[in-house]
Amino acid sequence: MRVGGRFQHCALVERSIHDLVPAFLNNRKREVETLRRALVMSDFDLVRQVGHRMRGVGGSYGFDFVTLLGRRLEHCSAVRDTVLLGELVEEYAEYLASVRIEYS
Repeated sequence: MRVGGRFQHCALVERSIHDLVPAFLNNRKREVETLRRALVMSDFDLVRQVGHRMRGVGGSYGFDFVTLLGRRLEHCSAVRDTVLLGELVEEYAEYLASVRIEYS
């Protein structure tokens, strides 16, 4: 859904893991900083590793968009597309800052 020119993201999280969500989100925010540093250093292997981890953990917590971005980061790191990688990292940061969480 687009809100004010930007997409509004929603994560559907199981109520039973409610207490784990703050730590999950903090870990994801640290990943953004790791990805930014990796891009500055052209460390495509680290970007791939973080993307792989995102791909695995996102859906487990109900954050399917994290999984999608992880998959895209993995692919773009393999082809060393620094422009798209930079855009994806910033999209990730925006997502984490604005994601709306709904509990099921």
